[in-house]
Amino acid sequence: MPRRIIRPPALRPGDTIGIAAPASPFDEGAFETGLETLRAMGFAVKVPGGIFEKHGYLAGSDTRRAELLMDLFSDDTVQAIFCARGGFGSMKVLPLLDFNVIRRHPKIVVGFSDITALLAALYVRSGLVTLHGPMVTTLPKGSQKTTIALVDALCSTRPVTLKPSEPVVLNPGKAKGLVLGGNLTVLTHLVGTPFEPPFGGHILFVEDRGEALYRIDRTFSQLGLSGRLDGVVGVMLGSFEGCGPLNDVYGIVKKAFHRRDIPMLAGFELGHLAENMTLPLGVSAVLDTQTGTLQFLDSAVRTVQP
Repeated sequence: MPRRIIRPPALRPGDTIGIAAPASPFDEGAFETGLETLRAMGFAVKVPGGIFEKHGYLAGSDTRRAELLMDLFSDDTVQAIFCARGGFGSMKVLPLLDFNVIRRHPKIVVGFSDITALLAALYVRSGLVTLHGPMVTTLPKGSQKTTIALVDALCSTRPVTLKPSEPVVLNPGKAKGLVLGGNLTVLTHLVGTPFEPPFGGHILFVEDRGEALYRIDRTFSQLGLSGRLDGVVGVMLGSFEGCGPLNDVYGIVKKAFHRRDIPMLAGFELGHLAENMTLPLGVSAVLDTQTGTLQFLDSAVRTVQP
């Protein structure tokens, strides 16, 4: 568990969002459209000059990507950090980050998919609450509901409640715990590293895309055999786009937890779909399969002192 959980300051109209690219290069057209979406939401944006660099399948060298990210954390004119795209590479910058500096300059960080590695590391090493939500290049594809949920998570100090449009109860029950998670494959690859999140005592959220059923099974088998699932108090599933029939995915999850009588709820609009709601990570919540909700007990952000 982090020594102390830190909620970043809420955003206000006119605040500046810095853009980071800790993973793969991105489509510049979708990127520019995403920036316009952020501006239409009432925020200014700051784009570092080196963000467009390419180093094979990475958005610049590991050192350069880490430097640009740390520059945004140290910049007092930047109030939040959005990631441009996922892909691959976030894990490679983790050893190059100064988590003490980040702890002294807590800011909202938003992303998903490969960015799961960064979100988990920020929670483990800095105690920072982060947001699993849309990235710059996915914002233009998002639904109006997605945009509204994002603005609410960025600016409101009211706890949010998430409820799937079509909740699927895999195992009934009710549990309270800090919410942890993100992309299933990335989370599994963090096991055994200094950036592995603490699964025990947490409500575990997972989603994935384009992974065959046997790979989904393999990741849950690894997590189970390594004891990482033993202390999980609840499970919530987002989208599993292109991973095979959902009922088969759900069957794998139920088997992975068949020795644990904990609440498991699927159907959350979280992940690689046009509707990608914003999920605070590191905040206490109640997962209740009877109401089909995840109800947070606190907000992801704190009130900004005048």
